[in-house]
Amino acid sequence: MPQPWIQHYPETTSSDIDITSIKSLLQMFHESVNQYGDKVAYYNYGASLSFNELDRLSADFAAYLQHETGLKKGQRVALMCPNTLSFVVAMWGIIRAGGAQVNVNPLYSPHELQHQLVDADVETIVIFAASTPTLAQIIDKTAIKNVIVIQLDDLINKNLPATEVDTGIGSFILFKDALERGKKHSLEEPELCRDDLLYLQYTGGTTGLSKGAMLSHGNLIANIKQYEELAKNDINYGNDIILTAIPMYHIFALSMNTLAYFSFGASNVLVTNPRDMKSFVETWSHYDITMFTGVNTLFNGLLHTPGFAEIDFSTLKMTIGGGAPVQSAVSDKWKEVTGKALMEGYGLSETSPVLTLNLNYVEPSISGIGIPVPSTEISLRDDEGKEVAPGDAGELCAKGPQVMAGYWNNDEATKDAMTTDGFFKTGDIAVLDEQGHFHIVDRKKDMILVSGFNVYPNEIEAEAAGMDDVMECACVGVPDEKTGEAVKLFVVKTNPSLTEQDIQNYCRSRLAAYKIPKQVIFIEELPKSTVGKILRRELR
Repeated sequence: MPQPWIQHYPETTSSDIDITSIKSLLQMFHESVNQYGDKVAYYNYGASLSFNELDRLSADFAAYLQHETGLKKGQRVALMCPNTLSFVVAMWGIIRAGGAQVNVNPLYSPHELQHQLVDADVETIVIFAASTPTLAQIIDKTAIKNVIVIQLDDLINKNLPATEVDTGIGSFILFKDALERGKKHSLEEPELCRDDLLYLQYTGGTTGLSKGAMLSHGNLIANIKQYEELAKNDINYGNDIILTAIPMYHIFALSMNTLAYFSFGASNVLVTNPRDMKSFVETWSHYDITMFTGVNTLFNGLLHTPGFAEIDFSTLKMTIGGGAPVQSAVSDKWKEVTGKALMEGYGLSETSPVLTLNLNYVEPSISGIGIPVPSTEISLRDDEGKEVAPGDAGELCAKGPQVMAGYWNNDEATKDAMTTDGFFKTGDIAVLDEQGHFHIVDRKKDMILVSGFNVYPNEIEAEAAGMDDVMECACVGVPDEKTGEAVKLFVVKTNPSLTEQDIQNYCRSRLAAYKIPKQVIFIEELPKSTVGKILRRELR
């Protein structure tokens, strides 16, 4: 029986993909370089890098890794760097040398960095200079032998300020020097196949120490082709300009912006510091952006930044939100300002990441996370692992070629994450509506139980965010003697006169009594991850 969402595929879209002709990302890389050559692949701080230049520089770095660090196929190399030209050169160098890249957040604490380096058994790290003080605190507790340091001005050559390297890391080589030394060696690209490990993508660790999702070449190739098949009517091969503000070490920007649009021949505008909203808006205004990916807080921040509404959005074809639910208040404002619908995707590190996509091809536009990408099965299950009745909420479980092989050196966690029939359990609660569209209700672990009723923070946050004087908000559950748990709402307001009572009255007109926030706390800023996802665990 055909799945209900197939009816929403564009006429040109197949329900399945075939990746048998593609052996590895190396093959995809060389095909893109051969096709797009001298076209600009990446922009950063006004500097540019063509496909051919990326080919040459990444070969130099790969040769350095092979001949001067002794890197062998399958060995892990950590990359701890923000969005820069050096990131993409280092990444393709690691891949071309046959290494498996461990993506590391440059803002990690020493504890988080140590766990990741030790868990992945990393001997070589490519690190942003500003992050070296963190490495210095824990390097003697790791197996690190080779440290390669990136400076902001590397490959930019605009005299951007250098950061002093912490001497506590011991001996190191500068990235630009490694490139020079790599020129002296010949690169011997290994034979790679779809089953070979490509990335160790560590999860956020919201329930304990983070785990390394093992993503293969085949996983990422599949996800690129799944997205391409569903969105191909909106891809202008060789002519798109995509803006990348989400960090490329995050799976969303890594898979979609850095890899998929590279294979489509797009030019990629990298934003190194998206928190500098004024500079971000200025960067956007200099390019005819056709594609933008972001998260709810990033969209909201741009909408509140002077000058954003004055940008010419006539070339913008697609804006896709992910990482966290896009609130309707933000989505509506985005369409009002840009004239374009804000679409939503859904996925996880473990799924490379895209599972579903809402491309809003229909009018009026639909809400929710849309429909599964081709070759993807979605099943909603209850706590016993049984499929729920149509229209009921259940844990979203997924199967497809983009789903990870498992967690690195953690068979128990892998077993816990999978159903007996091979579906990955996402931990998110979803419903499937009558039209065949999926909607995320909330994270299973974030659900609040008020007097026996399930309360989903996303719902309260979406309603409160609709108030004119609320910039952003976040909801958590707190212990309550009478109801077991109660709703507590943290609010960043734009009007100083806004009160707790105002918000409760507003919610009372829109929500059931048990969902109304019992406590409202006003704060200057919500805690967020570097990707911009609100960290409810810190609010708790």
